[in-house]
Amino acid sequence: MPDHGADDVGTRAWGKGRIAGRAAILAILLMGLTGCAEMQFLSEASKEVNGTRSLPPNDPNTPDIGGRYKIGNPYQVAGIWYYPKEDFSYAEEGIASWYGPGFDGKRTANGAVFYENKVSAAHRTLPIPSMVRVTNLENGRSIKVIVNDRGPFAHSRIIDLSRRAAQLLGYERKGTTLVRVEMLEQESRQLMAMVNGDGAIASNVPVPKVSTAPEPPMPAASPTAVVSGEDLAPPPGVAASQSTQVASASGALPEPEERPAIVEKSLDSGTVEQMPVEPNPHVFIQAGAFGQYDNANRARSMLGYLGPVIVEEITRSETPLFRVRIGPLADDDRLESLLVAVIQAGYTDAAIVVPKK
Repeated sequence: MPDHGADDVGTRAWGKGRIAGRAAILAILLMGLTGCAEMQFLSEASKEVNGTRSLPPNDPNTPDIGGRYKIGNPYQVAGIWYYPKEDFSYAEEGIASWYGPGFDGKRTANGAVFYENKVSAAHRTLPIPSMVRVTNLENGRSIKVIVNDRGPFAHSRIIDLSRRAAQLLGYERKGTTLVRVEMLEQESRQLMAMVNGDGAIASNVPVPKVSTAPEPPMPAASPTAVVSGEDLAPPPGVAASQSTQVASASGALPEPEERPAIVEKSLDSGTVEQMPVEPNPHVFIQAGAFGQYDNANRARSMLGYLGPVIVEEITRSETPLFRVRIGPLADDDRLESLLVAVIQAGYTDAAIVVPKK
């Protein structure tokens, strides 16, 4: 009979070798996964140490902020020039529209992905990403919105919100509404730090030049003297004050107190707040401000067919200006068409203004 004993032993040894090999491979894979998890943990820890953090990943309203901070160069659309810049004091009233269908899932001007059901906005000149507060002046609803795109390019409008943002502000069905847009400086700086969290400087932010000239020699130290002092009793009837620190004879000042840390502002968008607004605000269309009264008077004559036109003298930096405004006007469907008419008359800087009472 054939002897199968040696073959059986060899087969079992080969099988054990296969099992051992698979176990070794599995161990390597597990080590790799553990390493990836550790790298992810270290990455997140590094973000916390560097003071940057991600937006809430599970917030249904959180938009994509993109991978870079962008200001951009001046550009022209339909014959009108726009000049992007950092303007943390920016505040403006005007018409807001909304967009979504046909753009969902597409890239924005700084590489972010646009989602119509997340809260975001397009602005013609503000940095992206940045954060603004948008208040609907018709109903008082107000939300924080992250700007991650360029637009709108209908010159009569100042901001284009996503469908979700329009729903929260209560004007999705109407299509447009009168709003106030205000830049939020601290939140915008936080967003800038987040997209440049690796320490890189944005390509369109100017880098200061570093001088290569040798530094001048340090001046000789001034002579010092030993100063002694003693506490004196206060005059009769005067309470003794608490002791204060003074500079030493060497001129060294006491260590300053530690400054309080800057408190981070919330970057969550989509929370609706109710703001007090005028039920029937006085709305004007400002055609422009002119340095010569004759030019302002000429504008008043050209635009008189649109409604009541007033010329007001104002002073800016000790220079008198003559401001031309149409109004007061009703906040209705004709407001935007009137603004378009003023722009088409040649006053391309015309804007809606709502003076505060």
